[in-house]
Amino acid sequence: MRAFTIVWLGQVVSLLGTSMTQFALTLWAYQLTGQATALALMGFFTFGPTVLLSPVAGALVDRWNRKLVMALSDLGAGLATLTILLLFLAGRLEIWHLYVAGAFAGAFQAFQFPAYSAAITMMLPKEQYARASGMLSLAESASQIAAPVLAAALIGIIGLGGILAIDVATFVVALLALLVVRIPQPPVTEAGREGSGSLLEESLYGFRYILRYPSLLGLLLTFFAVNFIGTFAFILAAPLVLARTNNDQLVLGTVQSIGGIGGVLGGLLLSVWGGPRRKVDGVLGGFILESLFGVLVIGLGRGIVLWAAGLFFSGFMLPILNGSSQAIWQAKVAPDVQGRVFSVRRLIAQITAPLAMLLAGPLADYVFEPAMMPGGAWAGTFGGLVGTGPGAGISLIFIIAGLLGALVGVVGYAIPAIRDVETILPDHDAGGAALAGSSA
Repeated sequence: MRAFTIVWLGQVVSLLGTSMTQFALTLWAYQLTGQATALALMGFFTFGPTVLLSPVAGALVDRWNRKLVMALSDLGAGLATLTILLLFLAGRLEIWHLYVAGAFAGAFQAFQFPAYSAAITMMLPKEQYARASGMLSLAESASQIAAPVLAAALIGIIGLGGILAIDVATFVVALLALLVVRIPQPPVTEAGREGSGSLLEESLYGFRYILRYPSLLGLLLTFFAVNFIGTFAFILAAPLVLARTNNDQLVLGTVQSIGGIGGVLGGLLLSVWGGPRRKVDGVLGGFILESLFGVLVIGLGRGIVLWAAGLFFSGFMLPILNGSSQAIWQAKVAPDVQGRVFSVRRLIAQITAPLAMLLAGPLADYVFEPAMMPGGAWAGTFGGLVGTGPGAGISLIFIIAGLLGALVGVVGYAIPAIRDVETILPDHDAGGAALAGSSA
């Protein structure tokens, strides 16, 4: 675990800087435009290239040195932040600059997930996969606790430029952590030989691999649905709080930090516990619990208490459901093709998220929010549930998303190929013949 822990500590520092920048830029963009659409577009332009470039990125990850790819992905994100900093210092920063910089960083981020996932597979035994996912979730959640509070406190002292400068420095720390560890390359397996060929063939190999195993495809399609539904809530959380509190950045920072505390506790639990014996219960059960006691509760809330409670529970459950899914895939897929397979896995699971980001802002600004204003078309029907006025329409979106997300988990349990994925498919170290036989 030592080498992994060094890399993990570098990511802890880097994620703190990134989360501070995201919080500060969210405030800057919302104060500039006053619309949820601007924040949704920031997410779209960052996340879209990450998803669309994933198949090619995965093929290159399996071809290249994974340590080098990890370093390049961090470097690209750091250069995007540095560009924003220079534009801000020159007094020329505009909202569209954030879209361009986000797309640049997102293109490099396409390499990060498959590279880190495949590297962890080689650095740790499979019994530690869920714990490693828990530690990574812990790092993300810890940054969500400290970053909003620090950013809210520091932005009045050092301004947006100072926070961006801190972020650039944290990328350097992450790069240095990578330089001092050794990350072994995987041995070639039968799956790797089968998937070799041109870059196009290797980019498409992940699709062929996943389509060969209906259980993996079915599990993946649950994320396909949940990511579409959940992105509406994720991208509209900040506009909801800001709209209902008249741009109170302290309240926003507080509820986001409490959500981060939930994530830390969920990540700690997964790190120590390792997840449920049947990892699929962590996935499907996690969908149901997170949707009902996280997303739905946020939608029902009209103040800091329920927002904080919902974000806390969402943060708590996400490491468990994501870590459980990651453990299943790392155990089933041969290490030397994980870059290609995991990239396509990401593409299929998250291709709906950019679409949701494009829809969320306009739906909130031009449909749900006007309809839930006093005297609006839906105010009489749903006003008793979420109230009326600024933010009420976004609250209604949260309620719909929570109910639909729970439904996905229930449907997953009803399908044997998904519910029994861990027994239907053998682990990759059980032998290629067993895996090939199971596909029949």
